[in-house]
Amino acid sequence: MAEGNGSDVADNMPALNAMVQYTKDFSFENPNAPRSLGPQSQAPNIAIQVNVNVRQMAEMDFEVELLLEGSATDGTDVLFKFELNYAGLFRLINIPQNEMHPIVMIECPRLLFPFARQIVAEAVRSGGFPPLYIDPIDFAGLYRRRLEEMAAQQDEGAPIASA
Repeated sequence: MAEGNGSDVADNMPALNAMVQYTKDFSFENPNAPRSLGPQSQAPNIAIQVNVNVRQMAEMDFEVELLLEGSATDGTDVLFKFELNYAGLFRLINIPQNEMHPIVMIECPRLLFPFARQIVAEAVRSGGFPPLYIDPIDFAGLYRRRLEEMAAQQDEGAPIASA
């Protein structure tokens, strides 16, 4: 009869560990203050772009960057703009090689997003506006679209951009 506390099973279980999270770069601009802080006749037009970059740091360690860029405009006037590069160092343990890419491109940004969202909301509030709470992002959908774009580029014979 085998003795033990089941640590052999636990040692072989897949794991995703967030080693550290950090702001790599952040910018907030309120270029037309204080004029832009007055009452607005209509809701501002808000545009947000999302990107994810991954860099392998060691055999099991990956730096994942979540890039959020956004702006709010009222007609032709810019109310505010922001750029946030929020990153984390993640360790993937006992993850099959073919499953690593989706994990770092979907699950890691999903773990980073609530923290990045809060940084943006607080910066916008500190800039004199109501906090901007970015809607949840479907990282799985973004990943699928990126794979489709890469497949289309391959079909056209164009060089493939790195994901």
